[in-house]
Amino acid sequence: MKFIKYALEKSLFGVCSQLGEWMGISVKSVRMSFVYASFFTLGSPIIIYLVAAFWMNVKNYSQERRTRIWDL
Repeated sequence: MKFIKYALEKSLFGVCSQLGEWMGISVKSVRMSFVYASFFTLGSPIIIYLVAAFWMNVKNYSQERRTRIWDL
């Protein structure tokens, strides 16, 4: 079961887990809030999720690039 959870987190960008860690609340609460908000607003938080995933990916890429430049 943990393998499936880890695989889903990796494939779904890990936005909810990073938000939960950053805000200091449980990841399950963040996920459930996102599901409820998506249900009640007919899916509009999905756009916010995708923007957050893109932003996190750009941030990680820039940090990796910065460390590679300093290692040269």
